[in-house]
Amino acid sequence: MKKIALLLVLMTTFLSCSIDEGDKYNYYILPVESYIMPSTFKVGEIHKIELKYQMPTVCYNYGGIYYDYGTDPESTTRTIGIYANTKVGESCTEVLPPLSDVSFNFVPKKAGTYTFKFYIEDDEEGKPVFEDVQVVVAE
Repeated sequence: MKKIALLLVLMTTFLSCSIDEGDKYNYYILPVESYIMPSTFKVGEIHKIELKYQMPTVCYNYGGIYYDYGTDPESTTRTIGIYANTKVGESCTEVLPPLSDVSFNFVPKKAGTYTFKFYIEDDEEGKPVFEDVQVVVAE
């Protein structure tokens, strides 16, 4: 009797499994339309950096802030953009949503000059173009 019950449970489990892989998404890094940040920083203090960005259509979903300092943890260069995604196959109108706001906190760990590279567009060849902002960090 236990073997029959086990067999029924196993059959139910296998038959109820779905091979559906779920939704698929395309991922993008969007430009920063504008930013507000302090002109100087102080080591160890929290400094708020505010960003504005434009989703290309209402089908895009915000995915976070793209924030990269490369492979060198001692680097003082930060590259910034906006992560976004769209569902594959989703039909969408080309309606532009309003500008969106997001911010993050930056805490410099050492004195010196930091370079913030804000992604602003791709050139005619498809290469990213950045607006560089240098900020002096005092002790």
